[in-house]
Order: sequence, then structure tokens, then C-alpha cells
Amino acid sequence: MGSIASRLKIAYHILAEADADFRTVEARLQQSPGIPVTDSTTPYWTVPPATIAKRVDPLPEHADVVIIGSGITGAACARALLAHSSHETPLSVLMLEARDTCSGATGRNGGHINPPLFHDYTELKQEHGADIAQKIIRFRLAHLGELRSVAEEEGTSEHSQIRDVESFDVYYSPETYQSEKEALERWRADMPDEARDVHAIDGEEAVKRYRLALSTVGVIITPAGAAHPYRLVTTILTNLLARNADTFHLCTQTPCTDITAPTPSAPYYTLHTPHGPVTAAHVIHATNGWAPHLLPGLRTKILPVRGHMSAQRPGRALGPSTAAGARSHIFYNGPMGYDYLTQLPGPGAELMFGGGAARAGRIILDEVGVTDDGGWNRAIASHVGGALPEYFGRENWGREGGDDEGENGEWAEGRVKALWTGVLGISADGVPWVGRVPTKISGRVVPPAKTGVQPGEWIAAGYSGEGMVNAWMSGRALAYMVLGIEEAMHVPEWLPSAFLVSEPRWRKATLERFAERF
Repeated sequence: MGSIASRLKIAYHILAEADADFRTVEARLQQSPGIPVTDSTTPYWTVPPATIAKRVDPLPEHADVVIIGSGITGAACARALLAHSSHETPLSVLMLEARDTCSGATGRNGGHINPPLFHDYTELKQEHGADIAQKIIRFRLAHLGELRSVAEEEGTSEHSQIRDVESFDVYYSPETYQSEKEALERWRADMPDEARDVHAIDGEEAVKRYRLALSTVGVIITPAGAAHPYRLVTTILTNLLARNADTFHLCTQTPCTDITAPTPSAPYYTLHTPHGPVTAAHVIHATNGWAPHLLPGLRTKILPVRGHMSAQRPGRALGPSTAAGARSHIFYNGPMGYDYLTQLPGPGAELMFGGGAARAGRIILDEVGVTDDGGWNRAIASHVGGALPEYFGRENWGREGGDDEGENGEWAEGRVKALWTGVLGISADGVPWVGRVPTKISGRVVPPAKTGVQPGEWIAAGYSGEGMVNAWMSGRALAYMVLGIEEAMHVPEWLPSAFLVSEPRWRKATLERFAERF
């Protein structure tokens, strides 16, 4: 969905010029994001809740691996760990979740499986070289096929609503549209096979053919996907619990509040929770924007940002514009801001619409460093609630959609059925952080090695608003690293080396460099 990291970098550069604002946001980012709030807003995705939404298995005294977080990253890690651990000595895996299952960013996002392609290819190429830039693009593109395969294997293709869509990048500024068309052609020159089905359509033709607002100056169309992320993840975890009843446990409402380093008398990590401690040889941080709480060294490296989402009833004439859910849209309303839309299949045909993070050419900086998803920014909420008829044109919107037949009054009346927020993890250098956490970052020594892979702390996080095209394979790669089979599973062939965590990368990923690159 575009490149939110790039836009945040531009915003940060603007912010640096206003020293007082700069210091305020910088100070907020240097503080712990804390743990998820208990009174969060309710995402439309999570109703009705999964059968495992609230599950508190008995907390074991020890687990070989503890995964903190139950979203798409945690699910990918758990599935790979359990599938590839030894049958003779299977791993014990414990998943801790601060709130209900899949209640973080995965259960709050827009449902897009829509990789940034030409959007940031030039930047990636300048930063990492052509080979790695192309590997990053292919990694993103692989996720739709990967998630489709997993959904089929887990018997949830229909339930999770995973599907192909046409994605429309819609532009209103001639300068921005021209710049993006040039970026598309630079990418096409380097990756012609991947760009084969990506094309631009200008002005009046785009407006007429795709029933968009008259202010549209052009669209760029790419193949993409969409899914019901909550159903996908909760079904996978439900199946894993059934298949691995003796070795996999899930404890919701069980935040990890602290981690104590091993000592000679207690040779494992001790994870502290409200229900008691648990020890572990390996700790996997799958908490994305909250990762800097337990890993203080990642403060200002992974930036939490609060995002806004909604579920809306479509106008009664909108069907031809959205192709009854076969299209998704990203609306670019300036050099930094964009909004994003998918439409659910089924009788309600709800519009899942989010964004609103930029106004008058500037990111709304009050949301940077904010991890309270129990409320929302009223200005952003107003934008999200009112923008859609303007993007499609009121003549294409028609009369407002009414309540769906059979609704029980749980959702709000009018256009907006539900509004919620979620916490993104923005990487300071623009790419995810995947791999073993150095002790320099964790501040904790590692347990002594007995046999196999050296114990330690691990992370996959910092997806910069693009978790659905980064998280699954990052989580799977991380599991293979924990198991020591990354070479056998060809991880170096498909995981971009730029994603790997290292002290040199950590030192370079400063807020100042974040701003200077743009």
C-alpha cells in the first residue's frame, strides 16, 4: 500500500525544522510503548470472535520457545516450529498474548495483500543495490501465493475470504501521478516479468472506465490480493492447537511485562506475566510496534504509529466502481498521505477503509509514538468517515446504504458501521527487522548452549504498515533460524539480507538518518 515509511521520513524531515515539535516526538519515541491497553477499540474483523479468542491454557513452568504475540508473525513462527521440530524430542512452544488472540495489528489492518512495487523500488535500489532491491520486491510478491497455499492447507480459503483483486492507485495531483509513472517505468526496465500486468491509465479514460471522481488525473493498476486477516490467523492457530495439544499452548490475557536475563543459578530467560513466571531457552518477539517495550534498544529503530480503520456501508450505486469487491483502491491525496480501501465479499459488501494520516502535506504527528488503540484522533476519524463519496464522486456513490437485513443493532447506524485504531511498527530504515537479537540491543546475556542452536532472543517486526506482504515469510524464516535449518530451507535464497538484524545496521538506523534520506 504505497510506502508509508517513505512518507513518514519526509514528515520527519519537516518536523526536524520545528525544533519544539521535533523534541516532543523524539522524546515520545524514546519512551517505552508499554503493553497493549485493555480497553481497546473493537475491530469489525473480530466480531464474532473466534472460539480461541479468550484462551488461557495452564502456564507451564518452562517452554523451549516462547512466542510473544498472536498475530500473523506469531502464527507463522508457531506453524513452522511445530512442523519442523524433531519427532523424537518435539519442541514445547508457548504463545503469550496480552489481550485476546490476534487483537493487535493483524486483527486491525485493512485486509490488503498488496505489495509496494514501483512505489519504493528506486529508493531500495539506491540504498541496497539492484539485486537486493529486486529480492525485496519478489519477497513481497510471494506473499499472496504463500498465504493462499496456507489457507488451502488449513481448510480456510473460503472462511478467510482470501482472493485476487485488481488494485488501483488513484492520483489527484498531476505532479505526483507523473512521478509515479516514471517510477513505474524505472522498475519495469529492471523487472519486466514482474511488471508485465502493471499499467497506467490517464485522466478521462480512468474516470469513465472505473467510475471515479472527476478530479482523478490517473490510475496505476496492479494485481493484488485481499483477505479477512483475523479469520485467517485464528483458524491457523486453532488448527495448530488441535494438532499439537501436548506441545503448543496459548495464553491470552497474559502480557509479558518483563524479561529477566539468565544467571548461573537460573540458566534460562524468565518471562514475567500477571499469572506467574515462565522460563524459556528462546524468546520470539512478534509484537511489531510494541517490540521496543521489552527491547529498549529498538526505541527509535521501530517507531509505533497509531493508524485508523473503519467498516462502512457502500452507497447504493457504488457496485460498478468497486466491481462488487473485486477491486481494491489506494487514494493518493498528496506527496505523503494515502487512504486505502477493500470491499468484503458477501451480502453486506462492507467497505474496509483506512488512512487519513496526512493533512495539508504533513503527517499528523500526534499519532507518531502513540500506542493507545482505545481511542482515535477526531480529525482523522472525520476524514475517514467522509472521504469515500468524494473519491468515487457523489454521482457514482448514490443514496446512502442502509442497515443490512438481519443486523442486530450491534454496529453504528449510518455510513460508518465501525471505527477502530491499531498500532503499526515503522522501521527507521524502511525494511523489517528479522533474526537473532544481539545482546547489545536486548541488554541481556543469552542462556548457555547445551546442544543444537544457541538459545537467544529473536524478532520479526517493523513492517512499516505492510505486514500482509512481509510478516508471514519473515516469521517462517525466523522459525527456521531458531531451529538451525535456515540453510536446509534455503532461507538465504528468499529472505533479503537487508532484513537481518545486526549491530552495524542498528547503529546506522537513527532518526537523523531516517530524515536525511529524504
